[in-house]
Amino acid sequence: MNVRRPRRALLVGAAVAAVLAGTTGAAVAESSPSPAAAPTGDGAPALCKRAPKIDHRIDRALARLNAGADKRGSIARLQQRVDNAKAAGHTEIATYLQDRLTFRKSLLTTLGQRQKDLADVRTWCKDHHEGAS
Repeated sequence: MNVRRPRRALLVGAAVAAVLAGTTGAAVAESSPSPAAAPTGDGAPALCKRAPKIDHRIDRALARLNAGADKRGSIARLQQRVDNAKAAGHTEIATYLQDRLTFRKSLLTTLGQRQKDLADVRTWCKDHHEGAS
């Protein structure tokens, strides 16, 4: 019989009980996190700094979406999967994949708009000394 395991469980249980017995409601209330302060600015310097990285991420996402059927995550690949499900008579699968395809196609519009907005942000950053003014 292994005596170590029950002894360890007993010690852990005693330690937990001691900690719980030692805490009061006031101590718990004092340890709760304070509410976050309201933002003091619009974060322009940080956005100006991150704009090139954001632009790169948007470009990568658009390239992936517009790639051929051999690229995971592309619209063409998902369209092929929808077509395969329909051909196999798997209507539930085809419906699910079609909904995903509809969303993925909407990403093209969203990412295109973000790309245009980010170009405006980059122009603003350039004109305003990277958000310092």
